[in-house]
Amino acid sequence: MKMTAGQFLNWQSKRITLLAMSGAGKTTLANKLPKSKWFHYSGDYRIGTKYLEEPILDNIKRQAMTVPFLRDLLRSDSIYISSKITVDNLAAVSSFLGKLGDPKLGGLSLPEFKRRQKLHHQAEINAMHDVPEFIHKAEDIYGYQHFINDAGGSVCELDSPEVLATLAEHTVIVYISIPQELEQTIVERAKTDPKPLYYRETFLDERLAEFLALTGYGAADEMPPDDFVSWVFPELFRSRIPRYQAIADQYGYTVDANDVAAVKCEDDFLQLVADALRIQH
Repeated sequence: MKMTAGQFLNWQSKRITLLAMSGAGKTTLANKLPKSKWFHYSGDYRIGTKYLEEPILDNIKRQAMTVPFLRDLLRSDSIYISSKITVDNLAAVSSFLGKLGDPKLGGLSLPEFKRRQKLHHQAEINAMHDVPEFIHKAEDIYGYQHFINDAGGSVCELDSPEVLATLAEHTVIVYISIPQELEQTIVERAKTDPKPLYYRETFLDERLAEFLALTGYGAADEMPPDDFVSWVFPELFRSRIPRYQAIADQYGYTVDANDVAAVKCEDDFLQLVADALRIQH
């Protein structure tokens, strides 16, 4: 949705989609807005509690069944397992996505990893298509004045024009760009604490072949999961930047992560967005 700075500031029910790499401050920014006025829609939360709920629970149960004590209790319906996913705790989603590598080290085989990646891909598409419905629910049922869509870090990887068209029709898209000094911090953090990630399949195939050639591993099942994630993250990071910028150039606006970090309250945030609209309109 394109508009002037004046139109945005006078917009009675503001609807904004935040796009950025993980670590750029999307969720932190959303949490600075008054919870009484802003409905915080988390794409990752929707993925975990709606579209991947059953696969996530199946994954947890599969692990529990390897423990005889828990297996007997599960099979006799003496206990049940549920996940406790929140906007700020998405560990169950990450554990389902998993890491590619040696199963003896907690990794997933390539076929299983790709299966989970495809499930996540479709789940993220579905979660973004749900945004218009939740905009309506937020106002009609819960009485929220404004709506913020905290989109997942892999939205730029979906290759779904329909998703972008939906978000652009119903929200102002704001991309948080990461300056070089922060980029290095995020990369180093990811390398020291490797986390499960979503990859486009073509990107994964190309980078996996490159990693195996560099390291001498004969197959994905032989490599340590954390080693591949640490190695590939800088490549993934660099590949996503032009994708995000292309979305912002066509559908929305760009703000700097340093300016986002300086936001202290709702007025600061609204002025930051309005300034971006004024400069880039």
